[in-house]
Amino acid sequence: MIGNLFTLKQLEALIWVADLGSFRRAAAHLNTTQPNISARISGLETTLGVTLMQRDAGSIRLTEKGTALLAQARQVLREAEGLVMIAERPDLIDDSIRLGVTEVVASTWLRPFLRALAEAYPNLTVELTVDLSRDLDQELAANALDLTLQTAPFSTPASGQLDLATYDYVWVAAPELAAQIGPSPDLAALVRHPVLGHARHTQAHLDLIRYFDGTTAPKARLVPSSSLSAAMNMVLDGMGVAVMPRVMVAGALAEGTLKILSAAWHPQPLQVAARFHAERTPGHVTRAAELARNCAMSFAQDHKNLSLP
Repeated sequence: MIGNLFTLKQLEALIWVADLGSFRRAAAHLNTTQPNISARISGLETTLGVTLMQRDAGSIRLTEKGTALLAQARQVLREAEGLVMIAERPDLIDDSIRLGVTEVVASTWLRPFLRALAEAYPNLTVELTVDLSRDLDQELAANALDLTLQTAPFSTPASGQLDLATYDYVWVAAPELAAQIGPSPDLAALVRHPVLGHARHTQAHLDLIRYFDGTTAPKARLVPSSSLSAAMNMVLDGMGVAVMPRVMVAGALAEGTLKILSAAWHPQPLQVAARFHAERTPGHVTRAAELARNCAMSFAQDHKNLSLP
């Protein structure tokens, strides 16, 4: 038997040093010290009689043998997690998940998702990042995040992806401004006011630019914002009209603090997906993505005007 030759902690250290590219970052992620991580790697190399990685002036490069062993180490840890789940002891999963979400998720069904995740894995710590989808894309590609709940389009590949929801857009304004504009405004009536909405690089903003550039209406005063919540507050204060995901303004519409403008054109619907690297993430990341899909579906069922994939 080989049970006394190496430990799961040594394999875990190998995986995180390889994924994060640094002993220091691996130590921070695993809540231990850099010397401890170095000792685990050195012990594994001594036991196996191989060199797993080359350490050169601040950079780390896996050897050919290290690359092969890394894949096997991932499999061993997945199998170990499988044993815990068969025993129905998810409380034994004592780890952290680096979660990135966009604002549309953070402002809608993030709370029930985090509650569901805590119920499924009581000792799983969530490191939460709320950011633009473009930035989440880059962090996922750089192994700085384990799971993203983000909006399309996606600029980098991810081997694991679950479609979560599709949200349509509506034009809205504060009641007084909506009364001035009228219930079914033409394009010229809309662009007499600042048009508030998504950040510059987003699909919705690009749709707006393409649409207005192709019309004979007066030039639109587009006011992009990296925070949809801030944009919505500006609309609530009568500072312009906005094209927003319906899910973001559902509460304000129900309260009557915003009114829908029945415009003839809207940006293409917003696609939301859970994305992760299936080949290297532990099983609880995949399970978290599935829980996100369940929460998105439950939220849509509770709000009948929202769409499922």
